[in-house]
Amino acid sequence: MTINLVCGNIGVNANQLEAIELAHAFGFESVEANPYYLAALEEEKLKELLERMRSRNLVWGAAGLPVEFRQDEEKFRSGLKELPGLAAGLERAGVTRVGTWLSPGHRNLTYLENFKQHTQRLNEVATILRDHKLRLGLEHVATKTSRDRLKFPFIHTIAEMQELIGAIAGGNVGHVLDSWHWWQADETADDILALKPEEVVAVDINDAPAGIAKEKQLDGQRELPLATGVLPLSEFLKALNRIGYDGPVRAEPFSKKLNQMDNEQACSETITAMQNAFDLLDKS
Repeated sequence: MTINLVCGNIGVNANQLEAIELAHAFGFESVEANPYYLAALEEEKLKELLERMRSRNLVWGAAGLPVEFRQDEEKFRSGLKELPGLAAGLERAGVTRVGTWLSPGHRNLTYLENFKQHTQRLNEVATILRDHKLRLGLEHVATKTSRDRLKFPFIHTIAEMQELIGAIAGGNVGHVLDSWHWWQADETADDILALKPEEVVAVDINDAPAGIAKEKQLDGQRELPLATGVLPLSEFLKALNRIGYDGPVRAEPFSKKLNQMDNEQACSETITAMQNAFDLLDKS
């Protein structure tokens, strides 16, 4: 597993080169890939960037999926049209992972209607990504307050996501596992231990505000890992370690306090929290 810097998750405003330098300066081991930046790079500039990463002992984490598949067909088709070029840019740079999240419900589509739409659209996405040696990770969103806002509930557990992954052809689709949503879904280590390492594409870790009942927690108000001890993060990380997961692990705190810090302070706070979380793996 690598401690991965995703600047947008911690309120850091940085381009790809700046993110690489921040990751190196603060001790991160991998960095998020920007598909738009990488696809636009000329060959010589790309070689320079990859050499910069090698010299700083950094590898790529995952890229965000640059296709909006949750909304109307026109928006989906527009994004899908651009995907081959962006995927080719990621492949050229050596990126192998792409991730996105699923809405936990829909205002108009029933579960089955939504499932069919996701299967069809993500099948097309996964096919293009597979052609460029990219794996697609899908994150289930389980926050109860988020689910309750939508008329028709949708996938919000690992088991349900496994059904969707099974319906998508190609074999290059897996999970983005988030400790928050794993906790919100009342899942346990056993749910993770049932997965193979190649079925996990990326991982997010965080903590929850103290003193708020689980069913009243808000998705956009979280904490850095181990900030409160509400989430059983040791159980989560040790299960991933046991199955042999070896990909990026990212902080995703959605913290207002962190977002108000300057770039350097936010990175410093985050790497300290992440290193403390990884230290849990050394404890029995």
